[in-house]
Amino acid sequence: MFNKPFRMNQAGTFAGVLAAGFLMTAGVAVAADGVSVKQVGDKVRVEIGGELFTEYHYQDASKPFLYPVLGPGELPMTRNWPMEEAPGEDRDHPHHRSLWYAHGDVNGVDLWSEAANAGRTVHAEFLKLSSGPKEGVIQTLNRLESKEGKVLGTDVRTMTFSAPGDVKIIDFDITVKASHGDLVFGDTKEGTMALRLTETMRLKPNKENVGKPTGHIVNSEGVTDGATWGKRAKWVDYTGPVEGQTVGVAIFDHPGNPRHPTWWHVRDYGLFGANPFGIHDFERKPAGTGDYTIPSGESRTWHYRIVLHAGDTDAAGVAKLYDAYATGTR
Repeated sequence: MFNKPFRMNQAGTFAGVLAAGFLMTAGVAVAADGVSVKQVGDKVRVEIGGELFTEYHYQDASKPFLYPVLGPGELPMTRNWPMEEAPGEDRDHPHHRSLWYAHGDVNGVDLWSEAANAGRTVHAEFLKLSSGPKEGVIQTLNRLESKEGKVLGTDVRTMTFSAPGDVKIIDFDITVKASHGDLVFGDTKEGTMALRLTETMRLKPNKENVGKPTGHIVNSEGVTDGATWGKRAKWVDYTGPVEGQTVGVAIFDHPGNPRHPTWWHVRDYGLFGANPFGIHDFERKPAGTGDYTIPSGESRTWHYRIVLHAGDTDAAGVAKLYDAYATGTR
């Protein structure tokens, strides 16, 4: 495995992939409280302080994804199914694979679902795997393909894992390139930077959890629960009980992102996604209003931060954490 970092010019387009690199091995040495990123079989394992944080799955799937995702106290923050069978979980939406990035209409191809005619996000290569005392990085090059294998475009995903203070963080930065002609993200709610929360955190309980404590949703504008769906906001926080403790997952939309503040595809059954393209569905505007074109040869970059925290939104200081992210102070 070779580390081959890429460069982008000021316009955000690819300036090329460097051929030079260094050999990554499974025995990367990190500090006891550091972040370890290493390939283990057909996955990449991320550990913080010697404990599992998450694993990156990139083979034999319709799209790469992170699973499991363990929050404070190593509590599971995302659903197990369909990766694993687990008691008390609904078996709906098999394409909701823990934590992932995909969109339901890219040049007319569905990269979101796993329907018979859906396309795929295909892992091409690792550009970087690095460990360190404060953070670890997985950087990948991927192809966006139709069911027939036609390449629509490419993307580079940089996932940076850290655990400052009392939170765990995944910075998910994605640069999408129109490498094979114009690339159009179509106007659909089915997308995009997303995760599926563990079942006990749901706003609307499944049949196994009726009568038990449920989750809560709040966004940066003070909108709560079901009313957050389709609204624009700088961040959304979804909190709820896991094994008797209140924990939460917040997703931050960086102010430099195209169409910031984004719209949110956040559901009462635990789906949680930032989607800058689904304006037709979210605002009941004419079909195609949300179409977003990346001209041939150009690139666009989106930055997201996923914060896993203990306590509710106020206790975790989510608003202050977002301000630090937005201003680059953390």
